[in-house]
Amino acid sequence: MSPLFGKSLSVLNVGIGSFADTVARCGGEALQLDWLPPAQGDRAACDALAAVLNHPAVEAANAEALARYLTSQPKLVGIGTAREVVPQLEERIILHAGPPIDWQRMCGPMRGAIIGAILYEGWADNAARAEQMAQAGEIVFEPCHHHAAVGPMAGIISPSMPVWIVIDAAGGGNAYCNLNEGLGKVLRFGANSAEVVARLKWMAHTLAPTLRAGLAALGEIELKPLMAQALHMGDEVHNRNSAASALLVKRLVPALLKSGAPAADVAAAIEFVAGNDHFFLNISMAACKAMLDAAHGVAGSSLVTAMARNGVEFGVRVSGLGERWFTAPAPRVDGLYFAGYSIADAAPDLGDSAITETAGLGGFAMAAAPAIVKFVGGSAQDALANTLAMTHITLARNAAFTLPALDFAGTPAGVDLRRVVDTGILPVINTGIAHREPGVGQIGAGVTHAPAECFAQALKALAAEVAG
Repeated sequence: MSPLFGKSLSVLNVGIGSFADTVARCGGEALQLDWLPPAQGDRAACDALAAVLNHPAVEAANAEALARYLTSQPKLVGIGTAREVVPQLEERIILHAGPPIDWQRMCGPMRGAIIGAILYEGWADNAARAEQMAQAGEIVFEPCHHHAAVGPMAGIISPSMPVWIVIDAAGGGNAYCNLNEGLGKVLRFGANSAEVVARLKWMAHTLAPTLRAGLAALGEIELKPLMAQALHMGDEVHNRNSAASALLVKRLVPALLKSGAPAADVAAAIEFVAGNDHFFLNISMAACKAMLDAAHGVAGSSLVTAMARNGVEFGVRVSGLGERWFTAPAPRVDGLYFAGYSIADAAPDLGDSAITETAGLGGFAMAAAPAIVKFVGGSAQDALANTLAMTHITLARNAAFTLPALDFAGTPAGVDLRRVVDTGILPVINTGIAHREPGVGQIGAGVTHAPAECFAQALKALAAEVAG
């Protein structure tokens, strides 16, 4: 040992930082590694991780689930009325974003949006009566995800609303999403004024039939190629949809002009869609839902198939764990706020739009969209770093969605429950921020991460399933 102590020491220190400080004070070199134990030291979760890590049955299940996701072929085939196309959507049911929640626990924007939906449906003629109906249990509330659907922010879908219909041509499943209302005072942020309800009725009675006629003339739209092209044009198809919306308009306009729909309605529809850079968001959400539903239900798989927030809880679902939700408190987003607002004004994270991140887009594809950092905060290097970090918690790269900034490598795809718990790296989500009070609208945007507790809970459940 004497020769060792006679040399200058170069030490890699894992754990308590004071050990490295001591080496440095004694004249040595010490590099402190940023390391934490798996599952933040939760022993039961660590035992669960040991039980399923490299487990042959889990590996085989993940290979199958991942293959289903990668080979899915989402196509936009039309627009339908929710009660007619969404599975098991009966009268007096309103769908919402995120995991299940009752009226008493809902956040302000979701309550406001539900009141607006009740007024839109004509079940009440004023907001006070609509609130009474919701409180009295006269309306059934269920997650969009329980009906093969998704919705941004409050995520509200009521029976007579128009919805996009996306099919998976490879796996045969369908997915649905409502139509994007634009920005400002809109239902998804909890606004429910007469103006909001009137816009929703115009969308149902004029916009949807006009777009339906255009789609009938155009035919099915393959969504993966369109989304891939948008990634090459600076979108990440969650918070930035400028290119994707423009590509959609480019395809729709000639078809609309040939559709035979009334000229005034065609002009109004084109003007509405072209004036809303987020119009494609709802379609990308439905496409991602279809891709991930194709991967859901593979016994033993640790692939995450949904991440969603209801403004109170953040929830995840896992391919091998059926319809169960694993939840933790939804975080408030510390992002860029519009003038006059701060994190104190914000509702906790809200919406089904994290389905894009679950599918390897959105925050996972930020390397494709450096302009987004001006909206959500950070730098172009942060956007690259976020994408690269996600490669450590995913099962593969998706060759259908490539990233020019990373030499056209595929987006990180297939969030693996085990890897999240093992590495402590949490899925990144870029998101809009809603005011905590209904109707105020969006007050900012930022980047947040899924809470670790969801994944630890799910991992324990998966280990029990595999052991059983």
